[in-house]
Amino acid sequence: MAKKKELTATIRLQAPGGQATPSPPIGPALGQHGVNIGQFIQQFNAATSSLNGMPVTVVISVFSDRSFTYEVKSPPAGVLLRDAVGLAKGSAIPNKEKVGTVTMAKVREIAQRKMADLNTTSVDAAARMIAGSARSMGIDIVD
Repeated sequence: MAKKKELTATIRLQAPGGQATPSPPIGPALGQHGVNIGQFIQQFNAATSSLNGMPVTVVISVFSDRSFTYEVKSPPAGVLLRDAVGLAKGSAIPNKEKVGTVTMAKVREIAQRKMADLNTTSVDAAARMIAGSARSMGIDIVD
């Protein structure tokens, strides 16, 4: 009779897709739970090679026998918006200084990409969430 693995820890990290290294924050976070860091880095980089350095959130479940599973989430909305507009960072004063514009079609495209990680099933609601992120970064939305 196989013994059921017990979940001992859940770790949430942000790592560059396809370019993760064992340096902080990944190495220390996994090391303190006894996870094989090299094995995780190799699997993660293979799974996210198409993202080419874009930061993604990864949720790692560590079990009692030091094995692990992980789930890669989509990149943060802010990163996708900055990429769409071509910015290095958002505005420091978003209500006064506007740093760029994005079309509503591009907002809907970003919302489609993030649908799995948002708490809605409606594309319109997801687009409104992404539009709110854009406004808080100082990005105007045009039709």
